[in-house]
Amino acid sequence: MNRRVEIRNHQREIYYFRLRLALSLGFVLVMLFILLGRFVYLQVVRHNYFTTMAENNRISVVPIVPNRGLILDRNGVVLAHNFSGYTLEITPSKVDDLDDTINQLSKLVSIQPRDRKRFKKLLAENHDFESLPIRSRLSDEEVARFAAQRYRFPGVEIKARLFREYPFREETSHLIGYVGRINDKDIDQLEEDDLLANYRGSDYIGKAGIEQSYERDLHGTTGFEQVEVDAGGRGVRVLSRTPPVSGNSLELTLDAKLQQVAEQAFGSYRGALVAIDPNNGEVLAFVSKPGYDSNLFIDGIDTDSWDALNNSPDVPLLNRVLHGQYPPGSTIKPFLALAGLYYGTRTATQTVSDPGYFTLPGSSHLYRDWKSGGHGTVDMFRAIQQSCDTYFYGLANDMGIDNMHSFLSRFGFGKKTGIDLEGELSGLLPSQEWKEKRYHQAWYPGDTISAGIGQGYVLVTPMQLAYATATLANDGVAYRPHVVKAIERDGHETPVPQPPPIDLHLKPEDIALVKRAMVAVTKPGGTAVSASAGAPYPIAGKTGTAQVVTIKQGEKYDASQLSERNRDHAWFIAFAPADKPRLAVAVLVENGGHGGSTAAPIARKLFDYYLLGKVPQPLPMVQDAGGAEHD
Repeated sequence: MNRRVEIRNHQREIYYFRLRLALSLGFVLVMLFILLGRFVYLQVVRHNYFTTMAENNRISVVPIVPNRGLILDRNGVVLAHNFSGYTLEITPSKVDDLDDTINQLSKLVSIQPRDRKRFKKLLAENHDFESLPIRSRLSDEEVARFAAQRYRFPGVEIKARLFREYPFREETSHLIGYVGRINDKDIDQLEEDDLLANYRGSDYIGKAGIEQSYERDLHGTTGFEQVEVDAGGRGVRVLSRTPPVSGNSLELTLDAKLQQVAEQAFGSYRGALVAIDPNNGEVLAFVSKPGYDSNLFIDGIDTDSWDALNNSPDVPLLNRVLHGQYPPGSTIKPFLALAGLYYGTRTATQTVSDPGYFTLPGSSHLYRDWKSGGHGTVDMFRAIQQSCDTYFYGLANDMGIDNMHSFLSRFGFGKKTGIDLEGELSGLLPSQEWKEKRYHQAWYPGDTISAGIGQGYVLVTPMQLAYATATLANDGVAYRPHVVKAIERDGHETPVPQPPPIDLHLKPEDIALVKRAMVAVTKPGGTAVSASAGAPYPIAGKTGTAQVVTIKQGEKYDASQLSERNRDHAWFIAFAPADKPRLAVAVLVENGGHGGSTAAPIARKLFDYYLLGKVPQPLPMVQDAGGAEHD
């Protein structure tokens, strides 16, 4: 049997072995060069980048929230301030069973149903990774009890915070406003305004009133600390500190005592009041009734309180001063009289016969005067004093709506006054062009007649009417109304600059006539006699009634036959002393009936306090049931 013998080629094997060895060595060298190159890249080229990252891991930047500025009245009375306290906060993303955690916490700290409801409302409005308060203003005993059991509650912590407080509660709610927790909408706005960086660490922001309008001044500048931390994230030492800059404090034009007098004078009536110094535009009182407790909103209002406010028929959340729009009624008549003199439509001595109604030429429709049988022969003075509707029907018809629009707009009707508060509405001063654009209808003579007594399409805000009254009191020189007098920066008060006054260039004799007639309104024979009874100073005023429901042709208004909320609104505008005005007011009493019996006594309380220092007794409620006093 033959056996095949293989002869090995040692030279060939050695060749391949050396080849494999060379390739392996080459691969290793390439890898070494790559690794070396990577080392060079990371340690030389990217040295600064990774050094910064290492520092960031070692150093934590902690924002320091600034103290919010105070809000004071003109005499230094505090209207909004801060105090320190503790809150119990939960970060939902760090808690496995939220309801069980809250139940366990309630065994250590008092947690009421309203606290749970407020927490759930905050939870729906914020992100899970944000810490949210379940209880605020903890006592020292509650803090100690939780601290002893802290280890049982991951994701729950006690934080020391500054709280905002409003000592006057409802009395200044619509003017001061409130702060609330920052939400997504606020963050979007801060990003748009390039202010988000200044709000790092901040939980609250102004939501309404002065708190919102002057947010940039009140918030201040956020500071920060660079803190060295260990591997567990715990602070070891503070490396550097940039202190925060506290927000600026605001000095308002408001007189807090006068504000309280006005609130007290309203009693349980709903309505609005604005008092202005006609010599400079300073708002001395700003009342919207009813109000609400601003403190409810700071940590997020609970559901029950929100429902009570939001669903109340009294609409306490409505800022009636800036957002309430009402027919001005007869309070517009002094301004229409000035317009008649301005355009030459009427003279001071020209008389009109008032049989108790007015008819348009060629029409049988009667536009009735408030006084059955009429006022007889009246001139402009008596027409204002006795609020003769027939006189102003004819004046409006002869003047025309476009002339009325042009003149009244100079007194601020139909446009914003420019007060330094956000959200002001402009009311409505109609014209032929406006109606064509709004309703695609022609303007009718009857529309002008209604506008002549402040009804129909005409709407004003209490702020507008107060501004117009102040302008008239100041002989046709208008100052923009404002509520912030000065801003305190670095311990120094800086007056807030105001635009120069606007002179309407009215004839002194025309203004003097209207003013004398308005003084006569508060004298025997006028529609607001009670407003000046026994007053040692002269008062110039004008009453007004704004219809809530339309009375059918031929029917007579009878308040006793209407539900309270369907009765007319009562207006009263006035200034005093009439010969040298120091205070101009506009008072609206919703469903108050006649201005002389409900609104005028409120204004009188303000005048007596501001001019005489007389602190009033509580006003008795005047139940209007269609009495004899009219406007």
